[in-house]
Amino acid sequence: MQNRAYGSWPSPIDAELAAAHDGAPGYVGFVGAEAWWTEPRPTEGGRRALMRRLPDGTEVSVLPPPWNVRSRVVEYGGRPWAGADRPEGPLLVFANFADQRLYAYEPDAPHTAPRALTPLSAVGGGLRWADPVLRPDRGEVWCVLEEFTGEAATDVRRVVVAVPLDGSAAEDRGAVRELSDGAHRFVTGPRLSPDGTRAAWIAWDHPRMPWDGTDLVLARVRDDGTFEAPRVLAGGPEESVAQVAWAPDGRLLFSSDRTDWWNLYRAAPDTGSEVQALCPREEEFAGPLWQTGLNWFTPLDSGLIAVVHGKGATALGILDPETGEIVDAAGPWTEWASTVAAHGTRVLGVAASPRSAYEVVELDTRTGHARVVGAAHSDPVDPAYYPEPRIRTFTGPAGRPVHAHVYPPHHPGHVAPDDELPPYVVWAHGGPTDRSPLVLDLAIAYFTSRGIGVAEVDYGGSTGYGRAYRERLRGQWGIVDVEDCAAVALALADEGTADRSRLAVRGGSAGGWTAAVSLAATDVYACGTISYPVLDLMAFASGETHDLESRYLESLVGPLDEEPARYTERSPLEHTDRVTAPFLLLQGRDDVICPPAQSERFLAKMAGRGIPHAYLAFEGEGHGFRRADTMVRALEAELSLYAQVFGLDLADPVPTLELGK
Repeated sequence: MQNRAYGSWPSPIDAELAAAHDGAPGYVGFVGAEAWWTEPRPTEGGRRALMRRLPDGTEVSVLPPPWNVRSRVVEYGGRPWAGADRPEGPLLVFANFADQRLYAYEPDAPHTAPRALTPLSAVGGGLRWADPVLRPDRGEVWCVLEEFTGEAATDVRRVVVAVPLDGSAAEDRGAVRELSDGAHRFVTGPRLSPDGTRAAWIAWDHPRMPWDGTDLVLARVRDDGTFEAPRVLAGGPEESVAQVAWAPDGRLLFSSDRTDWWNLYRAAPDTGSEVQALCPREEEFAGPLWQTGLNWFTPLDSGLIAVVHGKGATALGILDPETGEIVDAAGPWTEWASTVAAHGTRVLGVAASPRSAYEVVELDTRTGHARVVGAAHSDPVDPAYYPEPRIRTFTGPAGRPVHAHVYPPHHPGHVAPDDELPPYVVWAHGGPTDRSPLVLDLAIAYFTSRGIGVAEVDYGGSTGYGRAYRERLRGQWGIVDVEDCAAVALALADEGTADRSRLAVRGGSAGGWTAAVSLAATDVYACGTISYPVLDLMAFASGETHDLESRYLESLVGPLDEEPARYTERSPLEHTDRVTAPFLLLQGRDDVICPPAQSERFLAKMAGRGIPHAYLAFEGEGHGFRRADTMVRALEAELSLYAQVFGLDLADPVPTLELGK
């Protein structure tokens, strides 16, 4: 063991390696007996590839670059593809990111190319499509249409529609048949009953967010495919229904947080009154519906139900709805993504652990055996360099619990002097209605393997701990999140885990807000990294963001017309005079959720104040970075900031971040 100061340890985990392994597979499904999924390609401009596992076990990309299987519905996207198995070969329908059109493709047919099914639109953000359900029997695909009616981000409508598979709508918007009545501002794709006579979907309206309250809508499907007499079966302003599906016997299955936790329920569609809790537990069987088409459970032909559940999403299990018993899949995975699919006795999911990145996993329910079938994790470096997380619960203000994952500095060949404490970076997740998964993240390992600790904080408002925990942030954004992060940072210092003088805070999106407010409202941190943040609440609430979150602040801060002072009091933009610590500000120039204008106004107010800071804005990047070259530059700049502020002698030098004043 070599003895070197914290932050000066050499590491084989460089920024290029971390960037190349960023992202996770998603949107799994079966096409016939084949497993299909989407997969990130950071080194290919950040596109999402659609993958399939052939019968011989080979994994192949269904579409070559530059096809990018990704929807922009509500800007965060949604399920972008659907496939159907046919005797002549699979039929694929997908949304292409570049033009947001729906395309049909027959990958096994020789000399064929994707053909457009939907038209372009010059109005606003155009036409967007997500959460498709293929109906080859009707020659249609049913999905969500997001249609901009003007230039403003809120000039938009969403409906469930039927798109002809013959391509007749490619030039004629009128060929798209609207199925839902447009009574709700937000909708998910329809879920059809086994006999095809009913459709169910989830819908909600402003100012609610989908974790506040949603409606489970049920309608009969007429012979001509139109919907008849839609009605609300469950949900409401104070009940979040996050997913709906049909059991093989024709009963509805849905997740609801009516008892504080998202649990699973079953109901008869004709009455809706015979609602049965299938497995009442203080656990989550669903999560926040940030994207259309997320799913945490799927029914099997046998009547059993595959469920992702836990305090968070820690297990994949098979639930017997008659007894309420769950048998969890064995294996090393401790985190399951919000995507599952079933074919016969096979269940497909995406899972990870602190020692492995996300990979596509298949469970055989007959044997209980689970195996990796796609995007298999392989160690790019010796796993001895991986961090060793600790699950902690700290005490916040008023004695409230604050959950966190603590990653101490870790290196197989280096230790620090006994009289030195390590620097720590507090990571605030985005959302803020979200959580930090306990998985291998090479961006975390990039720091811990060099001797810099990381603490991911699931501050009040996070999901995975019940509705009461996530509602701690109602009206308290910029207070509870900041206090909880500070409580963790100071507790680590008080217990002798972290160096009090070398604490930093970082976050992106809502986490960028928390980082910025933390620098303006506390003296806890020596520096911070702020990525694509909210900085100006008044502008955010007055049209400077996308439609989905345009009313989000009504719950997080309060109605603007009732609490205008809060919007000024809490905005970092209004308190740049209080920022005394160096910072790095990272921004995507194409971000329509947290636009560059907010960062630029913040910087203008910081100019000339003598506080060292840097601003990096990236062309071609939106909300969250997807391109490898961007992620490399961002990680190296962040490390350079910490090296300069904490006085680190880096063993692996990175380009020096120029800090202006």
